[in-house]
Amino acid sequence: MTLSNRRKWKNILQCVVFSSALTSISAWAAPATPPRASTSKPQPATKARRGEAVRSPLAPKVETISVYGQGSTRQMTSVTSSMLRETVPGTSPMKALNRLPGVMYQSADPFGAYEYSSSLFMRGFSQAQLGFTLDDVPLGDQQFNNYNGLSITRAISTDNVSGVDVSQGAGAIDVASTSNLGGAMQFHSRDPSHKRGGNVEQTFGSNSTFRTFVRLDSGDLNHTGTRFYISYARTSLNLWKGGGYNYSDQVNAKFVQPLARGSSFKAFFNWSSIQQFDYQDMSLNYLHTVGSHLANYYPDYGAAYQAALGNFRPDIARSSDPLDAAYYAGTANRQDFLGGMTLNENLNDHLNWKTTLYGHGDSGYSTWTTPYTPSPNGSPLSVRTQNPGILRGGILSALTHHYGANTFNTGVWYEYGQFTEGRYFSETPLLGQGTLGNPTDHFPTGIFANPWNEKFQTSTFQFHIQDTYQITPHLKINAGFRSMVVQSGNQVLNQDSSYNGGNRVAQGRLTASNAFLPQVSANWRFLPHNELFFDVSHNMRAFPEDGYGTNVAATPWTTNQKAFDATARNLKPETDWVYEGGYRYTTPLVTGLLSAYRMNFSNRLQLVSTGPIVNPVTAVQNVGGVTTNGVEGSVTIRPLEGLSFYNSISYAHSTYDQDVQTSGGLEPTKGKLIPNYPALMYKGVIAYEWRNLNVHLDGNYLSHRYLTYTNDTKVPGYFIANFGARYRFTKIPALKNLTASFNIYNLFNKTYVATTGELGNSFSGSPQTFMMGAPRQFFGTVSVDF
Repeated sequence: MTLSNRRKWKNILQCVVFSSALTSISAWAAPATPPRASTSKPQPATKARRGEAVRSPLAPKVETISVYGQGSTRQMTSVTSSMLRETVPGTSPMKALNRLPGVMYQSADPFGAYEYSSSLFMRGFSQAQLGFTLDDVPLGDQQFNNYNGLSITRAISTDNVSGVDVSQGAGAIDVASTSNLGGAMQFHSRDPSHKRGGNVEQTFGSNSTFRTFVRLDSGDLNHTGTRFYISYARTSLNLWKGGGYNYSDQVNAKFVQPLARGSSFKAFFNWSSIQQFDYQDMSLNYLHTVGSHLANYYPDYGAAYQAALGNFRPDIARSSDPLDAAYYAGTANRQDFLGGMTLNENLNDHLNWKTTLYGHGDSGYSTWTTPYTPSPNGSPLSVRTQNPGILRGGILSALTHHYGANTFNTGVWYEYGQFTEGRYFSETPLLGQGTLGNPTDHFPTGIFANPWNEKFQTSTFQFHIQDTYQITPHLKINAGFRSMVVQSGNQVLNQDSSYNGGNRVAQGRLTASNAFLPQVSANWRFLPHNELFFDVSHNMRAFPEDGYGTNVAATPWTTNQKAFDATARNLKPETDWVYEGGYRYTTPLVTGLLSAYRMNFSNRLQLVSTGPIVNPVTAVQNVGGVTTNGVEGSVTIRPLEGLSFYNSISYAHSTYDQDVQTSGGLEPTKGKLIPNYPALMYKGVIAYEWRNLNVHLDGNYLSHRYLTYTNDTKVPGYFIANFGARYRFTKIPALKNLTASFNIYNLFNKTYVATTGELGNSFSGSPQTFMMGAPRQFFGTVSVDF
């Protein structure tokens, strides 16, 4: 048996043992007869917002995972704040969603804070093909070099997230997103407390982790309930391998003014600043020759200088490409301002008008010390810098009218955005005459070249209309459509063809539009606790934007002017049809979900080189489609008060529909599985709450993932487990709600590949395009209210 096969069977065995343990304990702990219904007064269910999932009155106080969208006409999963609190404070909320069936989240660090490595897939679609909002405000496509939004970790501190609604098939048609092909994640912030006070939280842990969080709540300032909060979070941790760190500062503030008839006015302001060092991108060759702890040279400038001259360390010299195995450093520095206000007005008992105004500004830079462009002073190194910037603002406005058995909803979304980006090269000192120091604390000086500067301007307009018709008390149908027009174009403000391979940078405009993107869904509660649902939707993604030669995002503007002109006239935006159906079972003892889906993805965009091999033309082209068939199952069992078990399994078969013609010949991609996403995933969680103690153990198995479009290389599957415990002290009067928590990430210290495809994927070979996951990590937190 080969080493890879032994690893495969070991992972599967661990997964089976973990699953069997949960099932066995559940069977042992389950009472012979269902427990009596609670005699406590049930809390009223929250009114559904335009057909979204609501928390079931049957749902218990403690949830290992979520509420499965009881009553929703789509597969909706409502993740609660209690689930988010099981992670280490400051962990990306998207990492908490990794427990959901069909969802895969990866990051090179345990927090999910290193944004470049943050990668989320849902039913085979990457985060660039999903929709993300915060309190209805669009967050763009969550890519690292975002052109129309920002990551959720920069948008809000995890401590201030009250919940997440996840639509795994297709997002609601009123979601403000131009990338919503395969589902949506709608994050919600907590409202200020009615009681004056606050919270202080301190986290310590591996890699010199030190995180401080402070929140102050004003409480009700008058009889109308006017209130606000303001919070500050500071996170500092070192990389788990190599030199460098990850710093972030965040300020969140929110104001709430209740109005008559249950209406409200809310305003928020969020600011964040991050400075991050990169983990090095790996290849299979580097993994096998140098090892999983391969890292950049920082702060050893001399080693990076010698490597650029061809003098490598012995371990790196053994690799197939020692020049690319490590660099001095790669870094990122970003600042964001995000603000908005929402008027939610109940005009009468049947008519609601909700309007949100928002604005967002982003600035910063990223650096890479490259051995491929020497400095004019004779140094074999230079610093390549890019400085993306975003200025955008928009409005969302919608009317909801309840008339008999119908709930009509119609609205518009408009956004104008400006995205700027430039590339620069700066000198590095000669060996013995200084070092580069810390690239995150200042924009590089000594600029000797400016290959290009670009400015993109984008106008987005979306209109939607839908109706939810309650045919009988147990049967309802939702139907509607949205219309979308996204006009994008760029201006090349400056370019130097000598640093662009003699090419002119692409400049031009593209429009992605579709007047009729329908969605039809239904829910039938055919027996008490039992319901069926189905959903059919048609979706479109606007053309992504990025600068010349970036080659990561499939953006039409990454190429030269000649190739852009040749392809732009026939280029089509990506679209898909999503079909899903499922069954839900909801009782106090058991909550279950089973769903099946099919997705037909068309007009896929990919960077392709065509023409003669001696002089190929590289451009983004439509290269066909992808067909996905999948099935997901989840069950939560609550045999005793405070005890719950969660298991989920998902299988997805996503294959390319056509071969792709390139300058190197016909690439045999037809029938091949998509890279970066596993066909099989299992997730399991056991959680127990007894008095003031809460403990949980979760496990996650992923099958192998392919690195290339032709499936000739792959990374092995793995099983990883995490542990957490939290205890609230109630007998210390001077310290209100004093709570201590302890978390272990990667409990069994598994060596595994985390993020893949962060630099794109190749047709074949062993691309340098994945990152290793962090080893076992320990974190402790102490928090107290006042």
